[in-house]
Amino acid sequence: MKIAIDAMGGDRAPKEQVLGAMKAVAAFPDVEVILFGKEKEIKEHLADTERISIVHTDEKILGTDEPVRAVRRKKQASMVLAAQQVADGKADACISSGNTGALMAAGLFVVGRMEGIDRPALSPTLPTIDGRGFVLLDVGANADAKPEHLLQYAIMGSVYAEKVRGISAPRVGLLNIGTEESKGNELTKQAFALLQQSEAIRFIGNVEARDLLEGPADVIVTDGFTGNMVLKTIEGTAMGVFSMLKSALLSNMKSKLAAGLLKPELKGIKNQLDYSEYGGAALFGLKAPVIKAHGSSDANAIYNAIRQTRDMVSHEVVPTIADTVGK
Repeated sequence: MKIAIDAMGGDRAPKEQVLGAMKAVAAFPDVEVILFGKEKEIKEHLADTERISIVHTDEKILGTDEPVRAVRRKKQASMVLAAQQVADGKADACISSGNTGALMAAGLFVVGRMEGIDRPALSPTLPTIDGRGFVLLDVGANADAKPEHLLQYAIMGSVYAEKVRGISAPRVGLLNIGTEESKGNELTKQAFALLQQSEAIRFIGNVEARDLLEGPADVIVTDGFTGNMVLKTIEGTAMGVFSMLKSALLSNMKSKLAAGLLKPELKGIKNQLDYSEYGGAALFGLKAPVIKAHGSSDANAIYNAIRQTRDMVSHEVVPTIADTVGK
């Protein structure tokens, strides 16, 4: 299996992309990686070229670029070339830590949308207290959504949770302002009815935002505007709590001694809350897997994104979604 990686996207490119790729090919004998970007800069960090190749390009998409315009004008950008490799059938999937909007545009215009899916959804796996995690979609591919879009999100999320995360009959919840069936706006009320009637998913009803980290469902669906707000709230809250803990534990000698004793436990909690441990955010609804890794991804995050992508390809997530939606 071949995975195309935009080696120039992200805050730490290309070093972490290269290190993550080397770690992945060492762990997975069936994976080949194609790195797109500046060959000289990539080679500075590439110690092992076994099953890793480079396609040179000087062009890249910046975080400040307007997404659609950049994809259409920068045809030789590392992200666009990686997506084109998938569209041409020369790679099975692609990964980027770069401009999220541009990757979504490249996914739509270059890789192409799957038949039967009206709008793709961006979906990370977020952590829960029990360590199981849950798939949240959409977190920003589309700010607005119709009820039928949420049903499609539920189907795609369910297939992913079952095939990649190994969850039998995954529970699907609808993010809402209350658990009662009558709660919500017109979108959630109509979506509730569609989800309840669907035989393709195991719908358990409404889920409140305050309960998300308790793991009430394996897949939770919402519109992209709400999902993005929830994602950033969880991320910001986690960062804020750890910042307050750090300040408190370093405030005096007594607390510093306690911090030394608690360091392993605190590190474990921090890792548990790090959703990059689950991989990147998958852009569901396209003809092939496209994965958005976090902009600040380190080598371990890139490795996890490659692992996740490998699982999506080997478990035929995209064909299964197409078959399920087409029924």
